[in-house]
Amino acid sequence: MLCRIFGLILCLLFSAGFADASPWARGKRGVFLSLSGERDHEGNGYLGLYGEYGLSPRDTLGFELGRASGGENSAMIWWQRSLDQGAGPDRWVVSAGGGVLKRGGDYLPLAQVGVGWGRGWDALPLLRALHGGGWLSVEARYRVALRWKDGEAWSELASQGAGLFSYLTPEATAKAELTFGWHTTDTMMLINQLRFEDRTDTGFSASLATTVVRDLAGPVRLEVGAVLPLSGAGETAVRIGTWVEF
Repeated sequence: MLCRIFGLILCLLFSAGFADASPWARGKRGVFLSLSGERDHEGNGYLGLYGEYGLSPRDTLGFELGRASGGENSAMIWWQRSLDQGAGPDRWVVSAGGGVLKRGGDYLPLAQVGVGWGRGWDALPLLRALHGGGWLSVEARYRVALRWKDGEAWSELASQGAGLFSYLTPEATAKAELTFGWHTTDTMMLINQLRFEDRTDTGFSASLATTVVRDLAGPVRLEVGAVLPLSGAGETAVRIGTWVEF
């Protein structure tokens, strides 16, 4: 299944010529913060705090804090590097990060790598004529959590003189997000995002998130929308959040 989703990602990246940190550099000393949550009618949900800080014109430092209704909490810090020089229509980035996942009473180390691409509508012939402009982006990420094996396996490994990493079981998650954003007015955006996820424990799933983002006061924006499951487990969920950018 991981091969299937990465085949899809590669198709999006290379045949379409396009790929969550945004592929656009934050800019030196630029700040972006987002607090958002999703919840379905069964009470399942997720709450996340996300932030970016521009270290230089090409380097961004970011963090993610997340809490899921299933009892999983996560914290991650990552670094992103722009591969382009800011010239031309395409924006390419790579990223890497690490953190920790709390599941029950266990703390699991996390590692993540990613790649992203973005292009504005002014460089897309079929879309440049639409009023307001917008963007298209694709992002792919691969995240691994390392879980300690159970006590019985420890005894067997110890008798074999196994190394440290033999005591760990990797749990992988592959994600891809295709985002289509439109500045419908000077104060409002419509964002559609196709999400693909393949996890070791739950398998493959796909969903569509559609949100409206409205300027409030100063640098503050409000995001409201819904997440619709397309494949795999999951229920329709409401999404609400707020952005601050300066």
